[in-house]
Amino acid sequence: MKKYVLILVALIIFNFSFAQETITFPDQSSVITTGVPFMLIAPDARSAAMGDMGVATSMDAYSQQYNPAKYVFSEAKSGVSLSYTPYLSRLVNDISISYATYYNRLNEFSAVSASFKYFSLGEITLTQGQDDPGINVQPNELTADIAYTLRLADQFAMSVAIRYLRSDLRIDQVDPNADAAGSFGADITGYYQSEEEAYNDFNGRWRLGFAIQNLGPKFSYDDGGRENFQPTILRLGGGFDFIFDEYSKLAVTAEVTKLLVPTPPLFGFVDSNGDGVQTEDDPSTPDVNENEPTIITQGQDNDVSFLNGVFQSFGDAPGGFSEELREFTWALSAEYTYQENFAFRAGYFNEAEDKGARRFFGLGAGFKYTTINLDLSYLFSASRVQSPLENTLRFSLTFNFGDGEYDEY
Repeated sequence: MKKYVLILVALIIFNFSFAQETITFPDQSSVITTGVPFMLIAPDARSAAMGDMGVATSMDAYSQQYNPAKYVFSEAKSGVSLSYTPYLSRLVNDISISYATYYNRLNEFSAVSASFKYFSLGEITLTQGQDDPGINVQPNELTADIAYTLRLADQFAMSVAIRYLRSDLRIDQVDPNADAAGSFGADITGYYQSEEEAYNDFNGRWRLGFAIQNLGPKFSYDDGGRENFQPTILRLGGGFDFIFDEYSKLAVTAEVTKLLVPTPPLFGFVDSNGDGVQTEDDPSTPDVNENEPTIITQGQDNDVSFLNGVFQSFGDAPGGFSEELREFTWALSAEYTYQENFAFRAGYFNEAEDKGARRFFGLGAGFKYTTINLDLSYLFSASRVQSPLENTLRFSLTFNFGDGEYDEY
């Protein structure tokens, strides 16, 4: 679908893409934004139905997104998956996220996996007037990664992943100096799954997971452009499987996340005339005259390297410790499985009001026939901030090969 829009409108759309999937209100000066935020969007239907979580859920073909250390707990030898997520589907029909994964257990102790994610903003026609035929552009972003997983104990495994990312959102027809931005990142993850234990009325199994993802240098779109942080994130999760009998199981899971990116500080102003009152001649932006120092009234300078930013992110919130706690998001989910052939899922995601206000419920179902899995999900917003994925039906398809070749331990 072609959208005939003014250049100004197109640029507004692109700027929206640079922020996390939220609307930044004027009083939300400490909302954290990063480059390539689409990397944090749940790309598959199962994790979307469970509140955008996956670091401690049971293994599936889409574990590459959240925790590839789970792949050595697969009972299948290998698998391929495909997923499609419409984006802003209430407004347009050609913006979407496509995701594909592959995993292969090499032996009892190791596995390799890879994935490719593509975010398309469709085809946009930029025009300067009614009679202008316009210029067609197709902005997009993508990532490609590969991971290696090693089992360190019967119940515990760790994984390391490396990733290439590319963001082609700037319009060189508008800005001749603009270019596609690219960078590299890395993930370190771990997963624990206990043995099945007998309780009074059921058997049970514990699951724990952690992940530090998108560790990598900042990037920009031109030599003099602003440097963007990658969406480096910490994930911690835990869950428990209620195994009622050989046919039915209920899995409950909780997860917390935090962006390991500096919080924007609150800036003061340069008091040019010394009267203590800010006037139109007293600049308050971070880009004041280089000979006049920027005054940070609260927080810390976020013009730091990505590694320093990781450590700084735990203590730089302008509002102190209480604001640091509000930078954690949390999610809860439940998944009921019957005979491994049918699953019903529900989840809830919560983010603090002054940190983006993303709150939504997810519902979904999964079906398995021989070696094929089909998953569906639907999102309901519970916030004043409308989600780009609200009222969107997502689909995922998985093909498992060599199912039953491996035991859990």
